[in-house]
Amino acid sequence: MTFTALLLVGGESRRMGADKATLILEGENLWQKQLQLLRAFEPEALWISARIRPVWCPLEIEVIFDEVPSRGPLSGIAAALSRMQTTHLLTLAVDMPAMSLEFLRKLRNFARPGCGVIPTNEKFFEPLAGIYPAAALSPAIESLKSNQLSLQSFAQKLCNAGLLQTCVLQENERALFRNLNEPRDLL
Repeated sequence: MTFTALLLVGGESRRMGADKATLILEGENLWQKQLQLLRAFEPEALWISARIRPVWCPLEIEVIFDEVPSRGPLSGIAAALSRMQTTHLLTLAVDMPAMSLEFLRKLRNFARPGCGVIPTNEKFFEPLAGIYPAAALSPAIESLKSNQLSLQSFAQKLCNAGLLQTCVLQENERALFRNLNEPRDLL
């Protein structure tokens, strides 16, 4: 199996009031922290998903643009699936600073040929840090065309089709999925 890593940074950060990728946490911009984490995963390709090329984006990183109009994270995932030449796509949202390399490697160990893995937190999927197989492209395109943009629905569709298996989060892993959406989340 081979992996492309995709950092999802395409959100508008309306609730935060500033570009989440440029927030500084523990002396480092979130985008730097997350790219460093994804590089350590050692993917065959490392991309950023965005609506436009971020001014902070390193020149050596390819940006995969959402098709216009951007329709949320599913747009970025579909665009990356359509371009990748690996068997699997690892996604990570820029606003999940607690994510660990150990957990991403755990997900990689659960992935199988033709089947990805998605963490679950009780009854909910955690689709912004998951591994999607190349075969998820057709369902992604179908979901976009039918205006079914919920990543929860998309993940369920992939599970039903046998393209994703679930990885139930342990109690100590749930904090890895804390995301930053509003200024109070930084406290």
